[in-house]
Amino acid sequence: MALICLASLFPFFWMIVTSLKPDTEIFTVSPQFIPHEPILSRYTELFSGAIPRQFLNSLLVAGATTVITGLIALLAGYALARFDIPMKRYLLIVILSIQMLPQTVLVIPLFVVLRNTDLLGTYQGLVLSHLALTVGLATYMLRSFFMDIPVSLEESAMVDGASRMKAVRLVVFPLVWPGLAASSIYGFITSWNELMFSATYMQQSSRETLPVALQQFFSSYYSDWGGVMAASVIFTIPVVVFFLLVQKRLMQGMVAGAVKG
Repeated sequence: MALICLASLFPFFWMIVTSLKPDTEIFTVSPQFIPHEPILSRYTELFSGAIPRQFLNSLLVAGATTVITGLIALLAGYALARFDIPMKRYLLIVILSIQMLPQTVLVIPLFVVLRNTDLLGTYQGLVLSHLALTVGLATYMLRSFFMDIPVSLEESAMVDGASRMKAVRLVVFPLVWPGLAASSIYGFITSWNELMFSATYMQQSSRETLPVALQQFFSSYYSDWGGVMAASVIFTIPVVVFFLLVQKRLMQGMVAGAVKG
């Protein structure tokens, strides 16, 4: 486990160290794990430029995508797990088939839809395009969690006088929090890292997201690796924070709350 953790965390360590190195130390033949003269000027330059605005744009889009994905997947996953829907098996196949489509196949159809609805270049349009990438798998994940929860728990609540909605809200939804946390992490990371839709649909520089902003460090003749690493550190922080916030729910047992007094 120690070796696995070391292999997983080393790229992040190297990213942070490289962001603090001057250019002369980045391109040395022998790797330097600790910079001799660490510099913070790259971070001050980033925060004095357009990065704060692009950071907020990414946070807004990823946050909205996560919330909407969780809400839709929660309701759709419960319906697919509990109700006898006509042609449900084929519907599940369609949901999974959407996830197998290459992202490039969706660019032009979504572009036409957003243009015809006057959502091109708006936050709402970008969120809707990200939902095409997140809702399908999140729904399938939550359906699996709902199927693992015994139906007898809901029936017991309804025998005691609760309606179906009240039984679902008070009994089932609290037990499915680990699945909601897992699907939320998936939705947030997918939206946060998405580049193709953001670069195609957000044509105004004031609404660019961070993945689009990272491209500005590369040109035909020069690549600012120090700047890329500094921006990547900022890019990584929200994902780590979001995971730390939901890890408790993510690690909980599926029906741990059912046996508590």
